Amino acid sequence: MTFKPLLAMAIAIMVLPGSAAGEKLTVMLDWFVNPDHGPLFVARERGYFEQAGLQVELIAPADPNNPPKFVAAGKADIAISYQPQLHVQVAQGLPLVRIGTLVSMPLNSLVVLAGGPVRTLADLKGRKVGFSVGGFEDALLKAMLAKHGLTLADVTLINVNFSLSPALIAGQVDAVIGAFRNFELNQMDIEGHPGRAFFVEEHGVPAYDELIFVAHKESLRRPSLAQFVSAIERATHYMVNHPQESWELFVGTDKSLDDELNQRAWRDTLPRFALRPAALDIGRYRRMADFLYAQRLIAKKLPLSEYAVDLFNRP
Repeated sequence: MTFKPLLAMAIAIMVLPGSAAGEKLTVMLDWFVNPDHGPLFVARERGYFEQAGLQVELIAPADPNNPPKFVAAGKADIAISYQPQLHVQVAQGLPLVRIGTLVSMPLNSLVVLAGGPVRTLADLKGRKVGFSVGGFEDALLKAMLAKHGLTLADVTLINVNFSLSPALIAGQVDAVIGAFRNFELNQMDIEGHPGRAFFVEEHGVPAYDELIFVAHKESLRRPSLAQFVSAIERATHYMVNHPQESWELFVGTDKSLDDELNQRAWRDTLPRFALRPAALDIGRYRRMADFLYAQRLIAKKLPLSEYAVDLFNRP
């Protein structure tokens, strides 16, 4: 996703206070505030967190690579992360566990300019590809390139941080991996530079949970984690039943969010939220582990119970 100019204060951490009472949970977002985070804001504004006895603080990161690392270091209670990234980071030794799902289908895509020279992924040979989340997006790119006889050595990777679409539009890169189909494509269309997306699940990558909630593996017995996930489920159901009211709650937290881009993204994201955020798709996680192992992106396949749980169905 792309860092909007009006939110350029992402160079500093933005703190969004929760309710005034209850057990405190610090939640690191994966990006600057956007419609992907709708259930968290609806849960806060509707009082679902407070009713669950929680005081939830939402923090947008200055660097999208940091949220899971903050949880692993005990500097945050929960982080929004990505399923493939979880597999890789756990294999690297980070003490992280998936406790819930926010968006239950891929949003990630590789995006190029619709009128540009890249018509197929094979056209990326010798070109520059921008990314924002190291060790994750380049892993997906590797698999996508392999389907077309290319390797990462055939492209030049450039870390553009939040500025995916701006870097592509400005010609700094020829493609970007990590562009969300509900956001970047809308932004590029609005700005008069329509994009073409190559969806990861159509180019060699198994379907996966795009956005998940992760916690420290030593914190799983905390009742507040299950209470948090339950509040997210209540909020998601409210959003499905009351999309307009939910949108008004979301933009009411910050009037700068009330623009055409977020309106479009809200519409496109709503059907992608997990209606059962606690539920764990065991087969999906095993398929991703098999894929990452086959791609030599993880050295071994760990037992699923070590890094993904359903908090309501544990021994």
